[in-house]
Amino acid sequence: MPVMRIGELSPDLPLKPLYVIHGEEDLLRIEALDTLRAAAKKQGYLNREVYTADNAFDWNELLQSAGSIGLFADLKLLEVHIPNGKPGKQGGDALQTLAERLPEDTVVIVMLPKLERTQLKAKWFTALAQHGVVLEAKAITGAALPEWIRGRLNALNLNIEHDALALFSDRVEGNLLAAKQEIDKLALLYPAGHLVNLADAKAAVANVARFDVFQLAGAWMSGDSARTGRLLEGLEAGGEEPVLLLWALAEDIRTLIRLTAALKQGQSVQAVRNSLRLWGDKQTLAPQAVKRISINRLIAALQECARIDRMIKGAEDGNAWAEFKHLVMGLAA
Repeated sequence: MPVMRIGELSPDLPLKPLYVIHGEEDLLRIEALDTLRAAAKKQGYLNREVYTADNAFDWNELLQSAGSIGLFADLKLLEVHIPNGKPGKQGGDALQTLAERLPEDTVVIVMLPKLERTQLKAKWFTALAQHGVVLEAKAITGAALPEWIRGRLNALNLNIEHDALALFSDRVEGNLLAAKQEIDKLALLYPAGHLVNLADAKAAVANVARFDVFQLAGAWMSGDSARTGRLLEGLEAGGEEPVLLLWALAEDIRTLIRLTAALKQGQSVQAVRNSLRLWGDKQTLAPQAVKRISINRLIAALQECARIDRMIKGAEDGNAWAEFKHLVMGLAA
């Protein structure tokens, strides 16, 4: 069955026998599950069984439940939650069996977290994807966040001015659950049809932004200096240590150096994508970055990373955070 956009789910949608929900946005995964539960209830699947696969989970119990038929053949909703996304050998075999022998009068939902590339290629996931509908809760990135907020506000009969939307996005970036809570707050504060202005947003929307190293890589590679500066300030204010950030930066710089060499040798981005781990947004961001940043600048930046590393370890004097921010802002410029 095809992959379905998670936003297309509706309680009125005719249910399929199997759904697989995975991805990194917790809010979207939870909302997808709630929507499927509502659809199941509306369509008569009133018998609900929930299994959480921890280390001591008995997978045979799940298969027995899936194969059992109630006294009155009630429609059943069967939920399988795998919090760590790693069912193991026995669990993988059980999920394959379940996918290939889907029980009648039953809707099965398999809940998973964000999965690594190896997990997505595992036999158990391939079997689930082949026989079920896959719903991926993709991250709402900084560029997509404003329109996501606007869409949610419009659904609640609210609109928002451009400046207010920019402020809203800055204050909730990286924290989608908090963004939803702030949207719901605005719906309580203002009547339907209200246009949220800058003063409204300043007064009502809390600063709950949460930043991470992956957002930072996307910002400096794309040459977005303003966003890069904002992320750096947020990471420092959040108590983030520069050790992990520096390691990630150095790895990305090495990747760009290798990509530059490969392109000069006539290789395509697609040809080196897997070997250089250019996955997700980096497939487009890395080629943009090597066009903008010279090989000499990249080599100098890698040498600067080594100098900052010595500062962190106390082998050289200097303010590691200040030097790190200066380096990243230079790469973003």
